[in-house]
Amino acid sequence: MRVGLFVPCYVDAFEPEVGIAALELLERLGLKVEYPYDQTCCGQPMTNTGCHAEAAATEALFVKNFSAFDYIVAPSGSCVHQVREHLTAIPQTDEVKAVRARTFELVEFLHDILKIEELPWAEFPHRVAYHNNCNALRGIHHARPSELNKPFFSKPLDLLKKVKGIEIVDLARPDECCGFGGTFSVFEPAVSAKMGYDKVTDQSKAGADYVVSADSSCLMHQKGCAERLGLPTKYIHIAQVLNGAAA
Repeated sequence: MRVGLFVPCYVDAFEPEVGIAALELLERLGLKVEYPYDQTCCGQPMTNTGCHAEAAATEALFVKNFSAFDYIVAPSGSCVHQVREHLTAIPQTDEVKAVRARTFELVEFLHDILKIEELPWAEFPHRVAYHNNCNALRGIHHARPSELNKPFFSKPLDLLKKVKGIEIVDLARPDECCGFGGTFSVFEPAVSAKMGYDKVTDQSKAGADYVVSADSSCLMHQKGCAERLGLPTKYIHIAQVLNGAAA
């Protein structure tokens, strides 16, 4: 199995340790992982801003970089949602369709494809709240959204429960948006900040020492909100926890 690792541009720029953790975790599981050095962005910022046609060159480069792999894995639900649902600024050739279908977010790849049963190296003795990124939750179906009357499931919580010492705490509003929203936080900063303050306050009231998510973008936004409110909550990507981060 050839696995291509896609590290989103914002992770590469601001939290490269998340990309490193994803790589190490996949290699711990015995996979041959390659990182195409020419990779850039998936095109999500342009699409979010309504400039989808301008993402064509970026999308074409993504397909060129990853077409040879059996699976493309990324530590970002929002970027994977972009590839699978919105990589449409370029002609939809068989090659493009195949790349889109083979692109998986890290959690779903571990849960659905590899069907991981144990993570013996992982220990995280902390009270943890999980943040469901909106695109991961409703776009690629990480978990059951609370507005749907369906049986509960959560792929990230299934994985986190395999980590020794972890204690999961429940939020009052577990899948409410944190307000990041990519370019939304630029165009509507006051609304974005208020949503972020509500989210981190909920996490603090639940007694969480750490907040874990599959998306660093949301975590960076929430970390900034928590710091401005003087809250001690810490934020960490699920790849780091599953890879055995001692925190």
